[in-house]
This record gives sequence, C-alpha cells and structure tokens, in this order.
Amino acid sequence: MLAILVAAVLWGTTGTAASFLPPGVPPVATGAATMAIGGLLLFTVSPRTSWAALRDRAARRWLLAGGACVVAYPLAFYSSMSLAGVAVGNVVSLGSAPVFAAVLERAIERHRLRPEWWATTGLAVAGIVLLALAGPAHSGSGGTAGGAEATAGLALGLVAGASYAGYTYCSRRAMQLGCGSRAAMGAVFGVGAVLLLPVLIASGAPLTESAGSLAIAGYLAVGPMFLAYLLFGAGLRHVRSSSATTLTLLEPVVATLLAVLVVGERLAPLGWTGMVLIGIALALLTSRGATRRARARSGANRVDRADEARSSTTEEKRSRPRPASR
Repeated sequence: MLAILVAAVLWGTTGTAASFLPPGVPPVATGAATMAIGGLLLFTVSPRTSWAALRDRAARRWLLAGGACVVAYPLAFYSSMSLAGVAVGNVVSLGSAPVFAAVLERAIERHRLRPEWWATTGLAVAGIVLLALAGPAHSGSGGTAGGAEATAGLALGLVAGASYAGYTYCSRRAMQLGCGSRAAMGAVFGVGAVLLLPVLIASGAPLTESAGSLAIAGYLAVGPMFLAYLLFGAGLRHVRSSSATTLTLLEPVVATLLAVLVVGERLAPLGWTGMVLIGIALALLTSRGATRRARARSGANRVDRADEARSSTTEEKRSRPRPASR
C-alpha cells in the first residue's frame, strides 16, 4: 500500500506543474506528452516481458482494453483541470474512480465489496465532495470558470475517473493471469503511448517553444508518469483495484495543498474538513489492510507449524524399531 500512496503523492503534483505551462499549450498536448513519453519509458523497462504479455491470448484483451483507457485518461484529465480548475479537476477525476472500479468488479467478477470498503470509500468521497464545493475553479485563462465550462470540466473529470478505473482494473486482471507487474504496466501503457503519438504530433508543437515547457513536460513524463506507475504497478499486485483507487484519493489532497501553498489558491474551511475526512479514510483503509496481511501471515505460520508437527510425528513413527518377529 505504501507504494500506491507514494505514487499518489507524485500524481498530486501534476496539476501544479501543468499550471506553469504557457497559456498557449493545449491541455491535450500536455496529456498526450505525459502519457506517450512516460508510457514508452514504462515499456522499455521490460520490453521482452511486455511483448510476451501482449502475445498471451488470455491477457491480450485486458491489455488492449487498458491501453484504450490510457488514451482517454490524460486527454480528459488535463482538459478537466483546464476547464474546472486544478483542485476541482483532480477531485472529480480521482474521487469518482473508486466508484467506477467497484462497479467493474461487481459487474464482471460478481465481487462482493466488504463493509469496510463502503465505509472508508463513502467517507473519502464525502471529503472529495466537500473539497469540490470549497475549491476555487479557474479557467485556463486565469479567470473564474463559467457555468458551461465548469459543467464540461466536471463531465470530463468523470470520463477521466472511469478511464483511470478501467486501466487499473485491466492491469490487475492481466496480473491475475500471470503477467508480472512491470510487464502488465509496460504493455498497457506501451499500447496507450503508441495510440497517443498522433495526438502529440498534432498538438505538441507549443511544448517545444521554450526550455521551461520542455522541462515541465519532461518532469510530468518521468515523475508522475514513469516512476509513479512503476510504484503503482508494484502495489497493485497486492490489493484489489477498488482499494487501490481509494488509496489514490490522497492525490487530490496533495493537489489541493499545492494549489494553496504554491499556486496561491485559497481553501475554505469546508475544504480543510474534506481533507481531514479523506485522511481518516486512508488511515482506516491502510490499517485494515495491514491487519488482514498480519492475520494471513499468522495463519500461514500456524499451517506451517502444523505441517512440521505432522511431518515430525510421521518421521518418529518410521524411526521406531519394529518388534522382532517370532
């Protein structure tokens, strides 16, 4: 779980970093550059196993579906932040993802969600709603977002949340079929990167007009994309997609804090209350996960000790001298 939380912190820096790009850089160019470059880097970490995963007939459909979701996510996410503001765009995109992930697990796997998941996710989503209500919304030109722009930004945030839940779920399904975490993430994001390259070529020229823009794009591709998804893939091997997306609700908290401390936005008391609720939910989820893992290890140790006891008893019986036959 710690790897997923660190990934969420890295993701929380994306909105603030992107806010320093010149106004002439379209959000689709930022999203395409981040995911295309970062996706290719992820693929190069383990190209042979990623190719092998794509050749696996059982895993291929999940990897291709995940790649399609990777294409949709950055285009919707960065456009949502541009229209509705950094804080609100993050809040809606990440806040809706656990719900979409739970719907996927329920619809495809008939997975019954634990009561604690409903409680912690409900608490976190309540905090997200408070953040959305309290967070200031700014348009890409720096003014207050109008009603139509805000509505479009919220809708794109929901698209981003659904696509994020989609590639998280598809990646985990591929891992369940035997793909390693790096192979699955490399294949999913490699497919997405190839599909995003035409978008980057068509819209990415403004990113090359200054060294500052190139530096920001490079950071977004290497930090919140490449490194964060390596960590996320490693963590995804041990938790369900619904729990993983709940853990990443730390991202909008980090994004909002940076918006206040770095960008200069102000957060109302309602927003701070929302952040406290999210923090409580994450603490409950991580502590329950640690308790379950400890119980599982304890149970496994008891089974091992019982097996050793039975084995030693059997060996003792075999080593006893047999009575001499008359």
